[in-house]
Amino acid sequence: MNITSPILTGAGRAAQLPGDSMSSLLRTIGLSDGPDGGLGIVMSALSGVAAALAVAIMLSVYFRTGHRSRRDVLRHGLAASAVFVLVAFVIVDMRQAAQAYLGINPAKPAVEFEIRLPKGTLTTAADTQIELLTDRNQKLAKVQRALAATDDGRSILRGTVTLDYRTTERVMLLNLPGQAQSMFRLRLPASPSRTSGFGPWHLADDIVPAGGGTMTTEIHDTLAIRYRVL
Repeated sequence: MNITSPILTGAGRAAQLPGDSMSSLLRTIGLSDGPDGGLGIVMSALSGVAAALAVAIMLSVYFRTGHRSRRDVLRHGLAASAVFVLVAFVIVDMRQAAQAYLGINPAKPAVEFEIRLPKGTLTTAADTQIELLTDRNQKLAKVQRALAATDDGRSILRGTVTLDYRTTERVMLLNLPGQAQSMFRLRLPASPSRTSGFGPWHLADDIVPAGGGTMTTEIHDTLAIRYRVL
């Protein structure tokens, strides 16, 4: 008789009852349901506890038993290996559930961008600051020192920034020294996929002239961004 089967079955049933009660309790206090909510993390933790309990009981009974044939050792060894694989799976599942709940993007894709500037705006990118603002963090982008140029003589700023969190609230903030502050909304999903080429140009969503100056048509119609996901 395989002693591991009733042990694992019993441990699973024992963990199922408090798990159901815990689910009702968590829903009552307001934790969201689903794999991306607090309930998903707690249920993953309960699964881990059940798996650990099954391993502990199985090993305790196994080492307390008397004589074991080679067939018993092989059969119980395979069962133990299966349980350890289950434990490893639960650990990974808990890690993913925690990252999803916190909004962390484990893959951390990056955005490569180009910002088109009006003529004569910059001669160097040394003093330029570009920042990614989200509802979870803010991060400075890495800007290339050398400026590129369009066919009509406008300058282009190039750079990259990583997407550390899963969110759709992403805004690129461009601060030109002594000039306008521009904001560009990144039209990307929370977990964007890699793109092979740059998307279309998007005009700035908001421009604030420095020192309360006036907005010219040249600035409004030229300031634009395009980007791709690396």
